[in-house]
Amino acid sequence: MNTKYQGFESPGVTVDLVLFTVNEDRLKVMLVRRAETPFQGIWSLPGGFLLENESLDSAAQRVLHEKTGVSEVYMEQLYTFGDPQRDPRSRVITVAYIALIPWQSLPQPESEKIADLNWSSVDALPKLAFDHKQILEYAVTRLRAKVSYSNIVYGLMPKQFRLSELQRMYETIIDDSLDKRNFRKRMLATGLLKETGKKDLAGAHRPAMLYQFKSKEIVFF
Repeated sequence: MNTKYQGFESPGVTVDLVLFTVNEDRLKVMLVRRAETPFQGIWSLPGGFLLENESLDSAAQRVLHEKTGVSEVYMEQLYTFGDPQRDPRSRVITVAYIALIPWQSLPQPESEKIADLNWSSVDALPKLAFDHKQILEYAVTRLRAKVSYSNIVYGLMPKQFRLSELQRMYETIIDDSLDKRNFRKRMLATGLLKETGKKDLAGAHRPAMLYQFKSKEIVFF
């Protein structure tokens, strides 16, 4: 795992992914059950060691595809965690990433019981391996802060949506309620949304205009 060069020990490098989705109005994160020691049988964030000649971003994309089967999602590098004692095997530095996946885009519905994979609410987590609780808490804080000044929430939304659905997504992420009138006014004032020309006619509610984000790239406001 580690190599020594001129008397210095070279640490191992891993990537860990904090994969967020929203389902049943709850912010959830993907966890996998470890099959090997250390922490065998304990839940952890999905991740893996960096392969030879592999970039950090490529490694993160590889882990994402292996665990979800999807690739075209919002992803950003979160932080580097390098406490000397974070891995009991040896010195291992991990680079954590955030990825946002709309629930509708996931190939595996939650009703299918997969023994080694689970989507857990961020406010009801099991015991986590390594320092993954710290990584996850940092990621939740970053996500909640970033929705207040960017369009990052697009990574969790379907292509078209009602403003009420967008508000509910914000409220789920920040774990707080928002005033409907002020939210609508603020979102339309950002210039990040556009009307699709279509209305949602489903259900018993009054037909409402469907919107979509103008850009699929991160924009700050």
